[in-house]
Amino acid sequence: MSKQNTVYKDAYNRCLRLIEAGGSLASEPELGTTLGVSRTTVRTILARMQERGLLEWDKRSKIVLRDPTPGDFFPDEETDSLSEIIERSFMRKLLAGGAKAGMQINELELAREIGVGTTSVREFLIRFSRFGLIEKRPNSHWVLKGFTRAFALELTEIREMFELRSAAAFTAIEHGNPVWADLDAMEREHRDFLDAVATRYAEFSEMDERFHRLIHKASHNRFIVDFYDVIAMIFHYHYQWNKTNEAQRNAIAATEHLNYIAALKSGDLAEVEKACRRHLQSARETLLQSIPEGWA
Repeated sequence: MSKQNTVYKDAYNRCLRLIEAGGSLASEPELGTTLGVSRTTVRTILARMQERGLLEWDKRSKIVLRDPTPGDFFPDEETDSLSEIIERSFMRKLLAGGAKAGMQINELELAREIGVGTTSVREFLIRFSRFGLIEKRPNSHWVLKGFTRAFALELTEIREMFELRSAAAFTAIEHGNPVWADLDAMEREHRDFLDAVATRYAEFSEMDERFHRLIHKASHNRFIVDFYDVIAMIFHYHYQWNKTNEAQRNAIAATEHLNYIAALKSGDLAEVEKACRRHLQSARETLLQSIPEGWA
């Protein structure tokens, strides 16, 4: 699935919810701003709504013909949140350019490549700028300031504090909660990954991100969840900075995840802390080894 297609499906579902909530739709520019997507994507959404009999659309006139039904929505597994889409696209762009200090980032070009509105991209970049990794320059330009060993060590210290807290909170969640089904699905995904690691090892970084994000959400702490964006940006893409023994490293990390999952399911806090600390120590070592030469 292309990034643009994912953006479109997510925005389409959110537009359907606008109809559910209010029964009318704003102008194309206003819809683009509300949904955080380009005007072209808005028109694609309106065209699909018209095809499905949800809307009568003629230039500026938009008449809602019926309420959406569950069958009108794209399945959840086919959509990601807008912030996740932008984050992944941003990281791929950095990696394609070598992610070196001084690298230029143009928010207008990035928005066009992803197929989203520039406001959404700008908000994303502003959020990351507070960590000192990127800096705003005039005329919609940003510059990557670089990632140093000192920054990595500070980040790992905070990550360990937050994840130990989140892992402990995870074990306290009632077993009827859907989060346990999510953990089961994550376990199956890891086993499938290990069965085909020789050909699928490059998929690990995004699976790693989703696994740790699931754990951090259990904290129900907005600051931990928000800070996790910068953790994901560094930890879950550093695997691609250094290709040495990539398949082996990712297989070891996935195995550590399975041990971590088993500890979470056991409900034994001592085992959870042990598995969590072991995995985070490995992640710290791998991160430091993966920092490209010259990133002092």
